[in-house]
Amino acid sequence: MPNSATINPRIVEALYCEALLLADEVREAFALPGPSREAAAEAGLSETLETGDEPERIALSSEGLRTTTRMMHAIAWLLNQRAFIMGEISQFQLRRNGRLSPLLRHSEVAQLARLQPEIVDLVETTQRFYDRLLRIDGRWRLRDDIQPSAIERLRERIERRLAS
Repeated sequence: MPNSATINPRIVEALYCEALLLADEVREAFALPGPSREAAAEAGLSETLETGDEPERIALSSEGLRTTTRMMHAIAWLLNQRAFIMGEISQFQLRRNGRLSPLLRHSEVAQLARLQPEIVDLVETTQRFYDRLLRIDGRWRLRDDIQPSAIERLRERIERRLAS
């Protein structure tokens, strides 16, 4: 990661701020209005949901969980990057614990079709954000998987001899 052209502290900070803002939007968008069924029953209120609203509520809950999970994984990845940059974790720890799952990239189209257009736009925004992080992570991992140049190997040998 040091001297990497694909990620640096400024990029990580900018992405982290963007992720926090997006996560806040996601929280607001998927907050279910009104009391839940359990809370309504405890308060002695009649159920406010009509039977026809149930598929939409299930789609909203399902997509809300999926989108929130996507954003929390993105924030966790960015926090690992920040910890590495600040020297709080090693490169080994970052490689071992700082992976993004490609399985969180997409949502179910059938679920999205039941949601309001503003929420669908927000979900797609989180998907694009997550895809950007996956590309950055992939380039960084690919770059570090390449064998070091002859100059790098020579520098490492010299450093080891000087350290002895």
